[in-house]
Amino acid sequence: MLRLQRLLDDVYYLSVIDRAERQLAKLLGIVLVVVMAAATLQLIWQVALALSVSETPWLGDKLNRVLGDLLNLLIAVEVLQNITSYLRRHVVQIELVLLTAMTAVARKVIVLPAGAESKPQLLAGLGIAVLALAGAYWLVRSLTLRRKRSRKVRARRSRGQDL
Repeated sequence: MLRLQRLLDDVYYLSVIDRAERQLAKLLGIVLVVVMAAATLQLIWQVALALSVSETPWLGDKLNRVLGDLLNLLIAVEVLQNITSYLRRHVVQIELVLLTAMTAVARKVIVLPAGAESKPQLLAGLGIAVLALAGAYWLVRSLTLRRKRSRKVRARRSRGQDL
């Protein structure tokens, strides 16, 4: 009974959950590094093969695919930064998360296939996502800068006595 009470104690329970979260984040980071390495090697191989064939058309679908793959790898790097930042500070860095989301939306816009202009709902949705993410980033960033400035300001001397 005492052991069950200890297990259900808030402090103990939260410490177990925190440890499990950190271990899971480490495991996900390792998996992500392996996937990124494999994807990078695969991308290098695909580009090398395409360069070896002189007739490869780079100004069409091929360029969009390579750009999409490069941007996917960049997003994976940003996700890995989010994981390592969480492990360092034990806090989710909302600025990094928002930047990663903006990169993902930008990737979607950059590699839009031909004919996407005939899908107004998709374009409107991407536009709204860009505006919402930019607004959220601006709010978070301005609050962060305001906090930093307020920490640099020296405290005024009090004329009253300390209690």
